[in-house]
This record gives sequence, structure tokens and C-alpha cells, in this order.
Amino acid sequence: MIFESLKKAFELLISFNGEIYQIIFLSLLISVLATLTAGLIGTFLGIYISIKEFKLKKISKNIIFTFMGIPPVVLGLIVLLVLVGPFKGADLLFTKTAMYIAQTLLVLPVITGNIIMSSEKTQKKVLETATTLGANNRQKVLLLINETKPFIMMSIILGFSRAISEVGAVMLVGGNIKGDTRVMTTYIALNNSMGEYAMSIAMGIILLSIAFLLHTLLARFRGDFYDWDKRLKSKNEIFRICL
Repeated sequence: MIFESLKKAFELLISFNGEIYQIIFLSLLISVLATLTAGLIGTFLGIYISIKEFKLKKISKNIIFTFMGIPPVVLGLIVLLVLVGPFKGADLLFTKTAMYIAQTLLVLPVITGNIIMSSEKTQKKVLETATTLGANNRQKVLLLINETKPFIMMSIILGFSRAISEVGAVMLVGGNIKGDTRVMTTYIALNNSMGEYAMSIAMGIILLSIAFLLHTLLARFRGDFYDWDKRLKSKNEIFRICL
């Protein structure tokens, strides 16, 4: 049975089944858009929180770190309640937009929290170097972003892996509607419940391939991050980067 399901799964993949590849495209599109949005916001938010001293800083960090591990189904429920409550008139429930919102909110604390932790580890030496060289505040921030770039990329990749593998939130706010809001994870869940294991395995192969690619990228950026101390720039290059 297992081998037959695997055979059917590969046949489905190489047959370029329209439904399967439409689902794959939608999954990648929403996850990429959500990760890019969360990455842009999370990078600057994480850097700001790590270097700025303000009254609610500790509480803000605790909230972000808590939401890093929030169960996707709980976040999906929160988004659903908001969409059928204050934003009911927008008619966003069971749409791609709702899925994008849910995934963005799911990924944002992951990226922000990881960037806060990485920036706090590196900022002292980076900012001391920049201050010694006479950099202004804007140049210090840009230099810190540049020097933590490998870890920023790691955080974004981790965020994307959370988005692409998520099922609970998108199921709740997207509805798993065929030809509209169905993505790879909800497709796997549906076919497993129906006993259509070949379909599930086909999608599983795609997700495993994506996971392998992400792990390869993570390994590269992880190595770059551990070598960050060797990459501190000379005075002239620091200002070339920051100006």
C-alpha cells in the first residue's frame, strides 16, 4: 500500500496535475508575501527594541517571545473573531487576504524575536566600534543591520518555514475552499481524512523538498553569523556602507 501510494504520488507530480500545482503556487505565494511583510516590519522593530531603552521594553519583549510559540490554531481563532467582529463589513473571512493576514501575524513575532536576540548579542561591540569611528545614530543602526544580516536572513527563513508548514490558522480563516483558499497543508489534512494517501504524499514530497532547501540555506547563514566578528569593517568601509 505504501509503495503504491508513493508511485501514484510521483505520477501525480510528473503529470503536472493542474489542481496540485495551483495549490503549490498559492501556498508559496501567500507564505512568501506574509514572510516578506513580517520580515520588513520585524527587522526594524527588532533592531529598534534591541537598541532603544524605553519604559515598556521588558514587557514588549516578553509579549513578543510569548507569541513566538503561540499555537497557530489559537492565532487563527483570534484573527477569525476579529474578522467576524470589528471587521465583519470587510467580508475578509474565507479569503486569501485573511490567510495572508493570519500568516503574517504568525511569522512576525518569530522574526522579530530572533532579531532582538541576535542584535542584543552583537550590538555592544558593533556600536562601540561605530562610536569610536564617529558614526551618527543613523549610521549606527545601518551598521548594526549590516553586521547582523546573516542572522536576519536566518530569522526570515525560519519565519517562512513556519508559514509554509502552518495548517491550523489558514484552515480556520481560509476555509480550505477548493480552487480558492486550499493550500498544501490543508490539502494534506483533507486527503488524509478521506484516505487519499497518494495525494497527501505528493504534497508531502514538495514540503520535504522545501524543508531541505530551507535547511541548506540556514546552514549557510548560520556559518556566516558565527563568523560575524571577522567581518567588522574598516573605518572607510563602515562609512561607505552607512552613508
